[in-house]
Amino acid sequence: MENSVYVINKGINKSIEFRGLKAQYIWYLGGGVMVLLLLFAILYLIGINTYVTMFIVLALGAVMVFKIYAMSSKYGEFGLMKELARRSIPKLVRCNSRKVFCDLAKGMKDIKQ
Repeated sequence: MENSVYVINKGINKSIEFRGLKAQYIWYLGGGVMVLLLLFAILYLIGINTYVTMFIVLALGAVMVFKIYAMSSKYGEFGLMKELARRSIPKLVRCNSRKVFCDLAKGMKDIKQ
């Protein structure tokens, strides 16, 4: 019986990357391109000059691409989600009454008994 040689897939469990864009930023870029295509169609149907429409769409597209590449390099694969989660954590928790703590103390006494 002959020995078989198998190629090992070393990219397993790695996030996808396309020209420097990581993970979800590829989807953001694709969605942005679709929005720009729709914007071009709407501006064209309204009757705005084609060159003006192309200038608007190309300028917005360049800004979008630079912004998405900047976010991809700044936050990485999971950094944007972590940053959004960090913003949702309150910086200060205020309690104007001791009632919460008194109720906790009563609950702890009931548990111990």
